[in-house]
Amino acid sequence: MSDEEDMAPAVKKSRVFYGSLEEKERERLSSEMLSGATTGSDGVKAGIEAGNINISSGETLEMEERVSERQQEALAEFERRRRARQITVSTDDAEVKAGLRALGEPITLFGEGPADRRERLRSVLSVVGPDALKKSRKDEERAKRSQDEVSTRNSCCDWSVRAMRRLEAARAQKDVAEATRTIRQQELHKSLRNLNNFCSQIGDDRPISFCHFSPDSKMLATASWSGLCKLWSVPDCNLIRTLRGHNTNVGAVVFRPQAGVSLDQSDVSLASCAADGSVKLWNLESDEPVADIEGHSERVSRVSWHPSGRFLGTTCYDNSWRLWDLEVQEEILHQEGHSKGVHDLHFHPDGSLAATGGLDAFGRVWDLRTGRCVVFLEGHLKEIYSLHFSPNGYHLATGSGDNTCKVWDLRNRKCLYTVPAHQNLLSAVRFQPTDGHFLLTGAYDNTAKVWSHPGWTPLKTLAGHEGKVMGVDVSPDGKLIATSSYDRTFKLWLSE
Repeated sequence: MSDEEDMAPAVKKSRVFYGSLEEKERERLSSEMLSGATTGSDGVKAGIEAGNINISSGETLEMEERVSERQQEALAEFERRRRARQITVSTDDAEVKAGLRALGEPITLFGEGPADRRERLRSVLSVVGPDALKKSRKDEERAKRSQDEVSTRNSCCDWSVRAMRRLEAARAQKDVAEATRTIRQQELHKSLRNLNNFCSQIGDDRPISFCHFSPDSKMLATASWSGLCKLWSVPDCNLIRTLRGHNTNVGAVVFRPQAGVSLDQSDVSLASCAADGSVKLWNLESDEPVADIEGHSERVSRVSWHPSGRFLGTTCYDNSWRLWDLEVQEEILHQEGHSKGVHDLHFHPDGSLAATGGLDAFGRVWDLRTGRCVVFLEGHLKEIYSLHFSPNGYHLATGSGDNTCKVWDLRNRKCLYTVPAHQNLLSAVRFQPTDGHFLLTGAYDNTAKVWSHPGWTPLKTLAGHEGKVMGVDVSPDGKLIATSSYDRTFKLWLSE
């Protein structure tokens, strides 16, 4: 064995502690805290004295949590990109350029391609909003429409200058001796009392709702509930042409002023409307419509031509009436004002006024030069189904469902006379187109009547229809009277 193995291991001396270790540790910690507190308090006092530490009076300042400017800009950029991804931009480069121009931006930049231009438009829209382009287009349309309205009103003003001719004719008539005027009136009344049925023709398989003479008094147009419109020669009542285009009840068909006189056969010469809201234009060469006027969602009951032949008025059961300019092929006026459907419309001979009658039992006279309602006609108890201006320019006749016809004086805006005309509702009223010396009324009591003007005395009752009279008209030369009826016939009346 080696010497190392023979050596005995060292014995570790044990330590003996008296008392609790916990108490000793507490004493040590407490002594350290006392010495440290003394040193810290001495340091704080020294800092206060040196002015390095400021002690407040107890007031506190609340600090709001604010996002840095960089964070705000980053969030705004992320939001703009998100909006840009949701915006739909046209792929047509022309539309993109038009959109940039409408927003006041350059339509192209140096070295910019169609795709870059499209992204630039998307970026601009993400800032100004996707509705900005729509608003700018609406503003352009509104400005264009206002220009069209100004042009229309100027045209109406120019046409209304023709009132001078009417006034000159009225002055000339006033200069005629009273005896001469009385003799002429007596001769006219005698002729009207001798009116008789000259021709009766079956016009269709369904009721005939409307009839209208051509400006040259050589043709008569009829409208039927079968959807067909027909042209007849006058006075022999031979069928000239059948106009096919409507699929439901036709409410009216009217000749354009100067149709067959100064207009060519290929020009638009007639207009018609139907219960499905369709309005169609026709010429005298074809039996197919040459154009359709779209925009009505409900029944169109009547159409009427402006005396100039440029504008067409339509009445609709959506409580409004509209004015269309055929030269620019646009709607230039959408006029509301009635509380129920508008049934009939007629233009003043001078072209400056338009009268409308509605199912609300009220009539209104509109000034086309300003677009305002200038006369409110209140007095009928039921719906107004027809109205017509007198050639003298200041009398207006209205026919109503209360079985009466009222004559209004536009000079003092009052009802001049109420004619207890029929035993059923009045469907149509017409003044003599040349001088307005008599008034023609048609009603659902199967008769039409002729009344003197002035005086409003009955001159003749045109009886002969087996059904209700739905339409009446007087030829422009004043020689013939036409009536159309629910019995599917139309009749011509001539003085013997």
